Amino acid sequence: MNKDLTVGKPQTVLWQFSLPLLGSILFQQLYNIADSLVAGKFIGENALAAVGNAYEITLIFIAFAFGSNIGCSVVVSRQFGAHKFDDLRTAVSTTFISVGVLCAALMALGLALCPAMLRLINTPQELMADCRLYLSIYLFGLPFLFYYNVATGIFSAMGDSKTPFLFLAVSSTSNILVDILFVKAFSMGVSGVAWATFLCQGVSCVLALLALRRRLGTLPKAGKSRLFSANLLRNIVSIALPSTLQQSFVSVGNIIIQSVINGYGPSVIAGYSAAIKLNNLVITCFTQLGNGMSNYVSQNLGAAKPERIQPGFTAGLKLALTLLVPVILLYFAFPTLPIGVFMDDASAEAMRTGVLFLRIVSPFYWVVTTKLIADGVLRGAGRMRQFMASTFTDLLLRVALCILFSALFGSVGIWCSWPVGWCIGTALSIVFLRGYMKTLRHQTAAEEVDAP
Repeated sequence: MNKDLTVGKPQTVLWQFSLPLLGSILFQQLYNIADSLVAGKFIGENALAAVGNAYEITLIFIAFAFGSNIGCSVVVSRQFGAHKFDDLRTAVSTTFISVGVLCAALMALGLALCPAMLRLINTPQELMADCRLYLSIYLFGLPFLFYYNVATGIFSAMGDSKTPFLFLAVSSTSNILVDILFVKAFSMGVSGVAWATFLCQGVSCVLALLALRRRLGTLPKAGKSRLFSANLLRNIVSIALPSTLQQSFVSVGNIIIQSVINGYGPSVIAGYSAAIKLNNLVITCFTQLGNGMSNYVSQNLGAAKPERIQPGFTAGLKLALTLLVPVILLYFAFPTLPIGVFMDDASAEAMRTGVLFLRIVSPFYWVVTTKLIADGVLRGAGRMRQFMASTFTDLLLRVALCILFSALFGSVGIWCSWPVGWCIGTALSIVFLRGYMKTLRHQTAAEEVDAP
């Protein structure tokens, strides 16, 4: 069901919209977590390390899918808020055509370059075969990844966060069962983990596209929509490109960090692989709340209701920080519980690595979450330069400090680079957000003066 985010109390609207959105990303993350979980439980520590190592490269492709989602979502939500439904349909078809071309190019590049990338990040020889196998299967599933992300972005842009949640709840649960079936019953090893993800993500993609086609048919028609619009594509790219670059540079930064970690051997890689999946689960979930904030801001700007943005930011931040409390308690006080889910017979070094990582970074989740919600406002308002500046500062510091601290303090130094980058990046995001809010207040005051 479509929901207008421009009416109603901001806190109530955002909570009702954001909670299913959060549930959706939780289930989406179960795809990757299930892969690592089944690999670690039923194949072994090296399989867990191989899937975790390959995962850092898959994040590059996920970055492009994420950018496509955000670019389309922000433009469609602006059209939805302004009730320009014919332009909305044109934006959707334009995105679908463009994503098809992009996806084909990325598949070709991935198949050609992934082996070289694995060597570039110093993948241990004993992990190389499983990493290449996992990535080759993953690449053939890219169309499912891209079109599903675009479809869910469009649903969210129209205020519907429940439909994607239902699709993902079913497909993610199925993915865990199929993972276990392929690996344990059919003894397919790492390939079974990859094929399970391929099949279940494909099902969720097809269902989402069918539901989206039906939903678009229910929107009012005032005229005839076009199949493709270069102008709308420029608008989409203006949002999608910075978001993609941001995620891509984050992924490249993570690959550089992975190459440093790979020098410490399979046990440290396995411990880090489990911990970083748990960390990414949190970051990705709250990034999705930031995406919801972008939809909220964009709809309200489209409806010429800028006065709702400040209370919306406050409500979104309150929601995010409330949800963080149990996560921080679990990761900091009882880290062996979530880490142990991934490994039955973990070496002492692998377990120690995962536990130490979580205890160092988890107290700073409230910092990075504040940044993600603030970035959501900036992105929804089209303030992409400021959004990128704070993100790249965080990333560059994290990568540089990872290399420096690793040389000074060993693997412990690597984990300490996360909080430092987060703190500085968040400070910049808050400065940029305050500047935007000030500009918004001045514009609103000027319009009130000019009004008859």
